[in-house]
Amino acid sequence: MDRRVTAGVSGVPYDGGELLTIGAFARASRLSPKALRLYDELGLLTPERVDPRSGYRLYAPAQLERARLVAWLRRLGMPLARIREVCELAPDAAASAVAAYWAQVEADTAARRDLAAFLVDQLSRKDTVMTEPATPLTMRCAALTDQGLVRPAHQDAAYAGPRLLAVADGYGPRGDLAATAAIEALKDLEHRDLTSADLLGVLEEAARRAHRAAPSADEATGSTLTALLRSGSQLALLHLGDSRAYVLRDSGLFRITHDHSVVQSLVDEGRLTPEEASSHPQRALLLRSLDGATEFAPDLQLLEARPGERYLLCTDGLTSVVPPETIQDVLTAADDPDRAVRELIRLAREAGAPDNVACVVGELAGAEVAV
Repeated sequence: MDRRVTAGVSGVPYDGGELLTIGAFARASRLSPKALRLYDELGLLTPERVDPRSGYRLYAPAQLERARLVAWLRRLGMPLARIREVCELAPDAAASAVAAYWAQVEADTAARRDLAAFLVDQLSRKDTVMTEPATPLTMRCAALTDQGLVRPAHQDAAYAGPRLLAVADGYGPRGDLAATAAIEALKDLEHRDLTSADLLGVLEEAARRAHRAAPSADEATGSTLTALLRSGSQLALLHLGDSRAYVLRDSGLFRITHDHSVVQSLVDEGRLTPEEASSHPQRALLLRSLDGATEFAPDLQLLEARPGERYLLCTDGLTSVVPPETIQDVLTAADDPDRAVRELIRLAREAGAPDNVACVVGELAGAEVAV
């Protein structure tokens, strides 16, 4: 029998039945011809046969199941590379992969929802700050560190002052010195007369000096650094590593930093869920820090603060064992920053405190004279 392919024919015989033209296959699979051509180029859905003269693609009816699965997964928003992996799995494994992907989507959506709420709150107050009379602010604050119950050395450092809040988490053989040096590099900013226009620049430059002075890479020593510097109602935030900063407002608790870690990058790429990241063997590996060798690339933000807000800066010794809901409860209920940091440290120790812990809490309040 002559089995030559003729372009435009909707049913072409072959050993497994009749082949479908790309148009017929597109209608049956609910995928466009353009999408089918892309999936062919990516090796995701290869035609059963291609006409050697015209290049016209033909598909076997048996390929419809895979095509429909691809269409459904695309509707979920799954990346093409991940779809290809799912399509190669056995049904049970594929089901587990889809469930894991959707759990990641829900976690990402929740994180984006929180970020959107924070940004709406932050941006909306920028209009009112120009029309409302300036409210002089003062800051009540407290800092506390703890070696924890497992680590043989204490390598966390913290500082709390009326203008500056900072935490640092050292690592390597001289991590304690690296963390202390990072904090010390910023402390002179506490006494400088700064305007809001100066904040980000001077904070960044002070941290840059600490980065240059950090031990060389062959010692595998460095430190994270997360700091807030205040002038009036303006707060400059600098962040390097996986320590974190949170703000408690009337609308809730918001995390305002993003971890610079290997596992966070895998979560961002959809290759790990947040639950998997918490126990991943590389969870301690950082992509950015103060180490004297890598590029200095901190995250920088300028925030508008208001009376009544509480800011928490902490190392991962707290966030790895105390969930955000509990942190919010503590920050909401504590009478003052000192009680808040003591309660957070207590909860970390109650949870086993496998790492050093550092907490700083600052609370903004109105004052007749700005400090």
